[in-house]
Amino acid sequence: MNQALEFYRSPAKYLAVRGATSTRLGSRFAGALAGNVAPLRLVTRQGPSHPGPGWVRLRPLLSGICGSDLALLTGRSSPYLGPLVSLPFVPGHEIVAETVDEAPGLPKGSRVVVDPVLSCAARELPPCAQCRSQRHSRCDHITSGSIASGLQTGFCSDTGGGWSHSMTAHPSQLHAIPDSLDDRVAVLVEPLACAIHSVRRTHIPDGAAVLIVGAGTVGLLTLLALREFSTAGPVYVIAKHEHQRERAKTLGATEVLGPKQPARALRSATSGFLESPEFGSEYLLGGVDVAFECTGSASALDSALRMVRAGGTVVLSGMPSGSVDLTPVWFRELRLAGSYASDGPALDFAESIDVAARAPLSGYVDAVYPLSRWRDALGHAASSGRLGTVKVAFDPTRD
Repeated sequence: MNQALEFYRSPAKYLAVRGATSTRLGSRFAGALAGNVAPLRLVTRQGPSHPGPGWVRLRPLLSGICGSDLALLTGRSSPYLGPLVSLPFVPGHEIVAETVDEAPGLPKGSRVVVDPVLSCAARELPPCAQCRSQRHSRCDHITSGSIASGLQTGFCSDTGGGWSHSMTAHPSQLHAIPDSLDDRVAVLVEPLACAIHSVRRTHIPDGAAVLIVGAGTVGLLTLLALREFSTAGPVYVIAKHEHQRERAKTLGATEVLGPKQPARALRSATSGFLESPEFGSEYLLGGVDVAFECTGSASALDSALRMVRAGGTVVLSGMPSGSVDLTPVWFRELRLAGSYASDGPALDFAESIDVAARAPLSGYVDAVYPLSRWRDALGHAASSGRLGTVKVAFDPTRD
């Protein structure tokens, strides 16, 4: 039998948690409130069966709690994504696991990380145009084929997810990791692959000035990817908490800014002109060449749009929520680029494993919970920045 955390459909709980976490009080206690009323339950039932030939059973060793998971559990995810999941499902898409079955090139007992995207190969379909060009994160078939709808493992009822004792994956999703790579670093491979993809979503000229808004997991790993895979010049990071500032400096940030009046702080560094409207936040005429929004919040995206020079680019790395004034996009002729998941599994994941093995990522996962303490885990993850943590994860092997 398989013990797992299961997300199920409950309109009443969705409205309750959305209302609780949208209050001013809820912003501080969002984790506790979400843990109490989120449509999540610990269940014991048969593990997922093989959806098709060649699928591999996995025993998750660690599975991270992602910002997109928290957005789902606190009612902040967009209704747009509703048709792209199948209920009930087991969350968890940042996964390091052990194989239970043999697979091509992977003996039973191999330690692997999972590329969660469920593209044409996993669905036993002829490759769509996106998959043929190795853009599998853009797959057009994520609601069809041999398995239920699901943009990723962790959002599909047929595959299970990492918040469980057992799940299943297609061989095309699996990437072996070296014995020397600790589980607590290996669980960062998937979000790091996403960060590498994000950096590749736009041209970054040599010496370009770059801004990263947010210094949680996504922001810090985007900074690491920028220093590894671009020739950017100064990189400015907006970080809310002291431990985030220290980590950003270690990864090569040129300057770390506080979240209050960031445009004012960037003015001299970028030779921009500060403008102060009667209503709304300050903004720059001038500014950085490229900005990465790494939190998913409307206020952070608003900040990014206000600090990019005319003709510059804003990359949405965080899953967006809330409404934003798009006037800067029009008036300054900005480019907006979305960045979802990773691209070309043989490329981004291979490079992510290599970078993770030598980057200073020790201590990023310093809070690990058994499935039975899922309410505590969600509360910690929702307040991770304030509590000095980068990434919270589940260890399903623990009681």
